[in-house]
Amino acid sequence: MTGVEWRFRAVVVAHAVSAYGTYLNLIALSLFSYEVTGTALGVGVVMAVRLLSGVTAGLAAGALTARFTRRTVMVVTDLAQTLAMVVLALRASDTPLWVLLGAVVVLGAGNTFFNVALRSAVPVMVGRDGRARANGVLVTARSVATVLGFASAAPVIALGGFGVAFAVNAASFAVSAAALLVLRPRTDDEPCDESGEERADAGSSPAGGKRPRLRVAGLAGALLGMIALRGLDALASASHNVALPLAAHAAEPSDPAVFMTRFWSAWAVGTLLAHQVLKRRSHGASWGERAFAVGTCAMSFCFVAAFTGLPAPALMAAAVAAGFADGWTEIVYASRLQAAPDRQRGRLFGLSATAEQSGFALGTMAAAAALEVLPALTVVGAFHGAAVCGALALLLFAGGRRWMGRPGQGDGDTHSHSHADDGRPPISESRPSVGEGHPSTGDNRPPTGDNRPPTDHNRPPTGEDHSHPPPAGEEKGEHAHGTSTGASQLPGP
Repeated sequence: MTGVEWRFRAVVVAHAVSAYGTYLNLIALSLFSYEVTGTALGVGVVMAVRLLSGVTAGLAAGALTARFTRRTVMVVTDLAQTLAMVVLALRASDTPLWVLLGAVVVLGAGNTFFNVALRSAVPVMVGRDGRARANGVLVTARSVATVLGFASAAPVIALGGFGVAFAVNAASFAVSAAALLVLRPRTDDEPCDESGEERADAGSSPAGGKRPRLRVAGLAGALLGMIALRGLDALASASHNVALPLAAHAAEPSDPAVFMTRFWSAWAVGTLLAHQVLKRRSHGASWGERAFAVGTCAMSFCFVAAFTGLPAPALMAAAVAAGFADGWTEIVYASRLQAAPDRQRGRLFGLSATAEQSGFALGTMAAAAALEVLPALTVVGAFHGAAVCGALALLLFAGGRRWMGRPGQGDGDTHSHSHADDGRPPISESRPSVGEGHPSTGDNRPPTGDNRPPTDHNRPPTGEDHSHPPPAGEEKGEHAHGTSTGASQLPGP
C-alpha cells in the first residue's frame, strides 16, 4: 500500500468518525429543537434553517475552494462545527433560540463546505485512476457511520442527555480536523495539466478554432443533466425518509426503532456490496450518465417496493437492493464529476450540493404535507416516479448524444464535410481511414513531378505520402479520445 493510499484511508476513517457524530446529532438535534421551541412548527423552522444554510453554502463552495486550499476549508469547517457543538453541549440545559439557530447555520454550511472540498479533492489524493475505488471507500464509510449514528442516538441520549450527545459530535469533528492537520494530505495542485484533463474527460481530440468550446458545451450538458437528476433523487429520497417512521410504527408498533435499525443496516450492506462490485469492474468499463440513470431507476423501484407491505425477509432484500443501487449511483456520480478538470470540480460539486439540499428540503416539506392526507405508498411512489421520469429523460439525452451528436464522432464528421465544402471529391486512396479527418492532409491531387517544397496548404507529394504512411500512434493521435464513452468513463487502463 502506497503512502497516498494509507493517508487517504486514514482521512476516510477520521471522516467516518465525524459522519457518525453528524448522524447521531441529526436525531439528537431534532429532539432538542422540540424541547427548545415547544412546537412541531419550531422543529420544522430549525431544520429548514439548517437546510437553507447548506443550499446557500453550495453556491459559494466553488469560489471558496478556489480561493483557499481544500485542506484549509475542511479543517476550518471542522473546527467551526466543533465550536458550535461545544456551545450547545455547555448550554444544553438552557439554550436560547438564537444560539440554537446559529449552531444549525454553522452545521448546515460547514457540512456542505467540507463535503464539496473532500469530494473535489479525491482525484488529487488518490490519482485520477483511483477515484472510483476511493469513492467506494467513502460511500462504505458513510453508510456504516449512518447506521451506527442512528442506532446509538437513543441510548446515548438516554444515558447522558443532549449535552453528552452534542459533546460526542463535537469530539467527532475534532478528530477529523486533527487527522487533516497531522496527515496533511495533498488536496490541490493536481499534477496533470488542465488541457490534458479536458482531452481525457471530454472524449474528443484537441483541435483549433471553436472545437474546445463546442466540446466543453457538450460536456456541460451531460453534467448538468446528472446534477438535475441528483436533485430529483434527493427530492424522492426525502419522501421515504419521512414515510419510513410511519411504516415502522405500522409494522412494529411496540418497537419501531428496531425496525428502522434493521432496515438501514440492510441498506448499508447493499452499499458495501456496490463498492465491492464497482471496484472490480471499474478498470476498462464505461460508467457515466446511463449507468447513473439506470441506478436511479433501480433505487426508486426498490424503495417503493419497501412500502408495499412485504414480509420481513423480502423487505430486507428490498432494503439491500436499494442500498446497492444507492451506493452504485453515489460512486458513479461522484467519479463522473471528479473527471472534470481541477479548476471546475469545486464549482460542480458546489452546484451539486445546492441541487441535493434544495431537493431534499423541498421533498421533506412536500412529503410531510402529502402524508397527512395520502398513504405512504402513494406518496413515496409519486415522488420516486418523478425521479424515474428524470432518469428516463437523461437516458434519452445520453442515447441521442451517443448516436446523433456524440463529441467523439463530431471531429471526424466535421472534417469530412470540409472536403465537400471546398468542392473536392472524397479521398479514395488506401490510406488509413483514421487519418481522413484532417483536411490539411488531403492528397487527392496527382503528384506534381518536381522537387518543390510543399505548398502553402502543407500537402506533401502523393507518392511520398503513400510510401511512408504515418505510424499507428501518430495517425490516431487526434482521435485517441474520440469515443462517445470517453466523456463518461470511470478510471480504467
